[in-house]
Amino acid sequence: MRSRIAALALVPLLVGTGVPASAAPAPDAGATSLGIRLLDAPLERRDDYRAHIYIVDHLNPGDVIERRFEVTNFSTGAREIALYPGAAVVDKGGFLFGDGRADNELTEWITLDETEVRLDPEHRTRVLARITVPDDATSGEHYGVIWAEAGDRPDPNANVHNVARSGIRVYLSIGDGGEPPSDFTLGDLTAQRTKDGHPVIGVRVRNTGQRALDLRGELTLTGGPGGLSAGPFPVEITTLAVGDDRMIELPLEAVVPDGRWTAKLALTSGKVERETTATVVFGPALVESSAIVSPTTAVGISVLIALLAFGALGVVAYRRRDRTA
Repeated sequence: MRSRIAALALVPLLVGTGVPASAAPAPDAGATSLGIRLLDAPLERRDDYRAHIYIVDHLNPGDVIERRFEVTNFSTGAREIALYPGAAVVDKGGFLFGDGRADNELTEWITLDETEVRLDPEHRTRVLARITVPDDATSGEHYGVIWAEAGDRPDPNANVHNVARSGIRVYLSIGDGGEPPSDFTLGDLTAQRTKDGHPVIGVRVRNTGQRALDLRGELTLTGGPGGLSAGPFPVEITTLAVGDDRMIELPLEAVVPDGRWTAKLALTSGKVERETTATVVFGPALVESSAIVSPTTAVGISVLIALLAFGALGVVAYRRRDRTA
């Protein structure tokens, strides 16, 4: 059993929403609200922010790992909370959860020391997850979620029964030898405005490695009109599957004047860091293509109109002279 585990001192997260549990909004009377957070990570991944939020690891067939996590009841009343592993997949749509208690190969390897707990409001408990990889496990990356689930108090007069789920993602690479490499590339930065005038930076991101990626970082603008700067703006990009090649638009929540800027984007996933810098130009807001007339086209149209008018005058003059002959 691998035992090199570091305890995590992290702000609790409602995984999937990115909302700190300490800042979770007060639920309505009778509503169900749950929080879940990971407590352990491998020592060799202490600098990998993904391993502080999700279970991310590479294991050989026959390996066993353990991870502790904490579940909190933010509801206004006591709740019976079910704990179980569920299936997930990663494709060009990102990290996709299975319905209900859907299973896959990975879920068969996960056991929990508690499968149901009762928590009073604002109370929490710790649970141990054990992942046992069989000798005949399929090589490659496997995906799943460890879920905490609870429903609202039963209401005989209600036709709808609400269920709350919070979960911890699992990205588990299986195979003999070392971990497959992770890598990605960043294309050129572009700038434009939406029809509403909001500034947007575009970039093409491609996963060139052999593991799924979750990217985060920041975007800064410098050298703008009058020496203005803007940012840094936080950036988070949903899970990129292996081989995924995606054009990403990054809206900027700021007033960015028209003109030339230097844009710098720095992103990281795990221990892989990449950055790109480019000169971009923000212009007027986008309009429908049928209404777009470039300055060059406008000049050409003006010249053409002038030539046609001059030609028409020449024809009139010729006809007048012909009549006087």
